[in-house]
Amino acid sequence: MRDHYDFSKMKGRKNPYLKHLKQPVTMRLDRDTIAYFKSQAEEVGIPYQSLINLYLRDCAMNERKLRMKWAP
Repeated sequence: MRDHYDFSKMKGRKNPYLKHLKQPVTMRLDRDTIAYFKSQAEEVGIPYQSLINLYLRDCAMNERKLRMKWAP
């Protein structure tokens, strides 16, 4: 290996995977919700965070709206 590398002549390029990067967020979810997604994740064999991301992405892509009625 060389002691020094000259990178001054390199041409930079944008990261082609930039649009696929995920943004870390902090969410507070109840224990039952986490337990549900963890059990589902075990069945399909993927991490539960990925399963939650896939579910939320599906909701966003299909423009699903949450329908709730609050009791008086």
